[in-house]
Amino acid sequence: MKEKVSVPFMLLGILFNVCLITANLLETKVIDLWGLTITGGLLVFPVSYIINDCIAEVWGFKKARLIIWSGFLMNFFVVMMGQLAVWLPSARFWNGAESFNFIFGLAPRIVVASLSAFLVGSFLNAYVMSRMKLACHGKQFSLRAVLSTVVGETADSLVFFPIAFGGLIAVRELLLMMLIQILLKTLYEIIVLPLTIRVVNWIKKEEGSDIYDHNISYNPLRLLDL
Repeated sequence: MKEKVSVPFMLLGILFNVCLITANLLETKVIDLWGLTITGGLLVFPVSYIINDCIAEVWGFKKARLIIWSGFLMNFFVVMMGQLAVWLPSARFWNGAESFNFIFGLAPRIVVASLSAFLVGSFLNAYVMSRMKLACHGKQFSLRAVLSTVVGETADSLVFFPIAFGGLIAVRELLLMMLIQILLKTLYEIIVLPLTIRVVNWIKKEEGSDIYDHNISYNPLRLLDL
């Protein structure tokens, strides 16, 4: 008998992919928020970590691994299609080439930095969530969600900013940007935590699923191990 598709899992997976693609597009907008310089991606990118927490909590690391790789591939696809569109010649009568290229013509080092940081941060987030669930016997979800986000976001920033801006921005400013990103994204997680808890509890009840990752492989490359 074939396993039925879980509608909540499917919807969370779709939302995860949409959030990642949206965040990448919004990264081109630099925002001044009460004197703090942030990128537009901050508006939506933390949602991907919240979804990561939900999937790892309800369905376990294996399903989180699947969603992380799907997000990576969809992001890569959009970036490559954007690059292809930039390379193709514009129609003579069209005046939007400069703006279009600004949005989709990402520098190679930005692409490498973004995709690498996403993989490292997302997998660490799911790993910490999974291991802490075992250590806490399924309790203290709030603590686990926040700490896994801190680890994931810290790793994300440690990978992204040096690759993307190393040599272009002073080290002090680079460290300050990294710290601000980590703090704001973690604050984001804390603010929406009551909603996250409600969603997780509802899904667990509806799905009858509450996976504990006993004796599994945390190898990110074991895609077929579901």
